[in-house]
Amino acid sequence: MGSCDEKQYGVTKPISRAGPTVADMQRNKELEKFLVESGLYESDEEAAKRVEVLHRLGQVLKSWVKMLTRRKGYTDQMVEDANAVIFTFGSYRLGVHGPGADLDTLCIGPSYVNREEDFFFALHDILANMEEITELQPIPDAHVPVMKFKFDGISIDLLYASISCLVVRDDLDISDVTILQNIDEPTVRSLNGCRVADQILKLVPNAENFRTTLRCLKFWAKRRGVYSNVTGFLGGVNLALLVARVCQLYPNAGPSMLVSRFFRVYTQWRWPNPVMLCPIEENELGFSIWDPRKNPRDRTHHMPIITPAYPCMNSSYNVSTSTLRVMMEQFQYGNKICGEIELNKAQWTALFEPYAFFESYKNYLQVDLVAADVDDLRAWKGWVESRLRQLTLMIERDTSGKLQCHPYPYEYMDISRQCAHSAFFMGLQRKPGEVVQEGQQFDIRGTVDEFRHSVNMYMFWKPGMDIYVSHVRRRQIPSYVFPEGYKRSRQSRPSGQQDNPHKSSQEDEISGTEQCERNFKRKYFDKAGVKQEVVVKKQFSVPLDSLARSILSQGSSGLSFDMHNSGQDVMERTKSPESDTECAPNSSVVTSLTSDGGCEDVGSTQMAVSVEDNKGVDGMISGRFDDTACGIHSVPIVKNEDARGNEALQNELQQQMEPNRMPGMVLNSKGSVDSCCAKTDHKACFLVEWFVI
Repeated sequence: MGSCDEKQYGVTKPISRAGPTVADMQRNKELEKFLVESGLYESDEEAAKRVEVLHRLGQVLKSWVKMLTRRKGYTDQMVEDANAVIFTFGSYRLGVHGPGADLDTLCIGPSYVNREEDFFFALHDILANMEEITELQPIPDAHVPVMKFKFDGISIDLLYASISCLVVRDDLDISDVTILQNIDEPTVRSLNGCRVADQILKLVPNAENFRTTLRCLKFWAKRRGVYSNVTGFLGGVNLALLVARVCQLYPNAGPSMLVSRFFRVYTQWRWPNPVMLCPIEENELGFSIWDPRKNPRDRTHHMPIITPAYPCMNSSYNVSTSTLRVMMEQFQYGNKICGEIELNKAQWTALFEPYAFFESYKNYLQVDLVAADVDDLRAWKGWVESRLRQLTLMIERDTSGKLQCHPYPYEYMDISRQCAHSAFFMGLQRKPGEVVQEGQQFDIRGTVDEFRHSVNMYMFWKPGMDIYVSHVRRRQIPSYVFPEGYKRSRQSRPSGQQDNPHKSSQEDEISGTEQCERNFKRKYFDKAGVKQEVVVKKQFSVPLDSLARSILSQGSSGLSFDMHNSGQDVMERTKSPESDTECAPNSSVVTSLTSDGGCEDVGSTQMAVSVEDNKGVDGMISGRFDDTACGIHSVPIVKNEDARGNEALQNELQQQMEPNRMPGMVLNSKGSVDSCCAKTDHKACFLVEWFVI
């Protein structure tokens, strides 16, 4: 047990100073062995190649700055002194990158080399003409403007920052706050990636334990479908800050204990109270910092995770009510499994079971993207993916949070298409516990129209770039999303991923043979209304266009999906009375989702922390911690519900969290174009209707 005079990390005293027990050390070995066997560490050859690529990229950037210096009419001496330096950030700088991981880099140049023209045009042209550079994709409108490409096979995200000096020194100290003088906010955001990474490593008690824990939890987040900052989940920086805070609360714990405590802490964290590694710093430079007392927008953040470098920002501003709900459910799943691991009832492999997204909902939105070729699709997809979060927010807004979305942060490709294609999916469900009357509707036609209009404002749009948004039932999920090319039997679902227990029992009563047969079949209606049956084989699926055209050719039709027929998956079309004539494939669609009363939740765990529970900052963590302030060696399982029996411990925790309690910190939570596949007028109408039986 450590002395109370030990160094304090973070804004509060630690919850426990207990070191690892013999059992903890054994679990550490098992965990590290699992991570190695899972291929999470890169080889020496790949590590050496990254160093070589960084050096070569640095030479390219120096030459680029010298060329611009000469072109802009500076003296020969200025051309000779002209320089650019390259820094790394993200997983590479933190030391937790794995094989094939992106290399996050920052180029810092002099004041006269700008981002808008010099970086995104002049440098872009240089890179585009290099044989070593492939998949070049500029994203100038991103929150942090970035250029993505592969350099000799190594994926690179390159940012640019122009600082207020004429000559950039090779020994530039990026941690010095004076580097932020006379620069704009996008440049500050670009610089802060490196500054935040350095601060994180300074603020954790044990860097190696932090790295192992973070590597483990990144792998977990990817397997469970909650690793994507752009979609509204956890990105690398968000997860690093959450792990670092747990390291501060348990400064002497080993990786296995830190993984367990990660889930214990964040299962019980009372969002939107912020996670902070150090006090928020103010500075005379005057940049906006995260402060809900002064900034109304900061009060709307659902999951504030504050960066430790000035100016302190919320790194998780993308999180929505829906994505927070999904993450809380996954935290609870992890907490449950870790409890079983500590009781020797489960192995580490159980924690990393892939999340069965396509078995967790009855209704989905499918967003299909097409383009003339793979290069156009890469640019188009990057733009649309950065906007998908807006669709989630718009649906939440326009349905008052009653219709919940679960965006899945992975893309899928239909190789049977003749054009370049990519697809994203969102799970849909009515908010659990919401009382609705039969026939109550959520009209999101305008929502989807607004989303499509914003997407079509893409400044680099080219002919052939197109987007389709459609509703699919679970049984209509295209086969290309499944690894083997077909749907597996529902009976093979991993434990801990069962459907909502309140779902219709009719589906549970379907025999295994009948279910298996349905997995290999796709039923639809052709234009004449004749039901056809298509056998879906491995690595083959019916292109969406054939199904979409047959539906859209009937004009503005209402699609209702009968969930009361347990023997067959029937899709019925009700022809609109206004459309007696055949319409072109670019007609609008009115989609109706029919529920049998209980749309399935993600997994089988009920949320213990409501995302709308803004009860103030009475405590940073609600629930019981069985570790005392100085720690104990035995760690019992934590119950998810609020504990009421240990008032002394609760009071102690509240006192420990006092430094985070700031007054006012409580938050409330181009027209029609031709594509290579089909035509659309960029309008889609959706009418989501839930029937309560």
